[in-house]
Amino acid sequence: MTMMDSNFLRDKAHWVWRETLAIHRRAPETRLASSLSPIEIFVALYYGGVLDFDASEPLSETRDRCIISKGHGSICMYPILADLGFFPTEELQRVCHAGGFLGGIPDPIIPGYETVNGSLGHGLGVAAGTALALNRKGAPQQVFVLTGDGELHEGACWEAIMFAGQHGLDQLNLIVDNNKVAMLGYTDDIVTNGPLAQRLAAFGWNAVEVDGHDVEAVRAALLAMKADRGGKPKALIAHTLKGHGVPGLENAALSHIINPKPELIDTLLAERP
Repeated sequence: MTMMDSNFLRDKAHWVWRETLAIHRRAPETRLASSLSPIEIFVALYYGGVLDFDASEPLSETRDRCIISKGHGSICMYPILADLGFFPTEELQRVCHAGGFLGGIPDPIIPGYETVNGSLGHGLGVAAGTALALNRKGAPQQVFVLTGDGELHEGACWEAIMFAGQHGLDQLNLIVDNNKVAMLGYTDDIVTNGPLAQRLAAFGWNAVEVDGHDVEAVRAALLAMKADRGGKPKALIAHTLKGHGVPGLENAALSHIINPKPELIDTLLAERP
């Protein structure tokens, strides 16, 4: 079975969902809802042949850069990175525990992470600068950056969007985990981003939208983005559900700060092997 096989990708996405629940069961200080919405995005990136990377040399100059701006919402990356050999799988048992290096908010001490990810709104600017540097060096590698839709309330994001559009950074690929729920309520009730694709286009971007839980569609869109070197930065707006697959958490207005009861996680893990 190849890494591009559709069943393989769907199976991996389900496995990552289970592993993310299990990590949260052991480390309830992790942000579960935010980490469930981008699972298919990360699976497509890392198992779908989108990113060029070398797990044995995470900082290789030949790597594509993957910048996770919504760090708190990437606990689902931990099982992926362990599975691919970035660090031993035993570390998954020590998330947020003494002696472990996998925290509730990831940082570059973790192989596979590029930046500090605690303060939201900075990843896109770093990604734009990285894409500009690669362009100036004539390097072919590309930059992928994941943000949340609530994170786009930060003005620094729009500074980076304007900068990337003006400089035609076609090595920059933005992925918006558009789960429509910010920290304290539905995103549109706080500050709406819509119509986001049209707004990005107005700043000189190519933007497409996709069902963020359809791993095959996400992979196809990401591969098309990577192949597009038409002189514009590119964006994928992935429509997802915060807390995907967890009753009472999925799409709840306060899902960002809700922890499901341990008994519910145990039931879900038993019912969905």
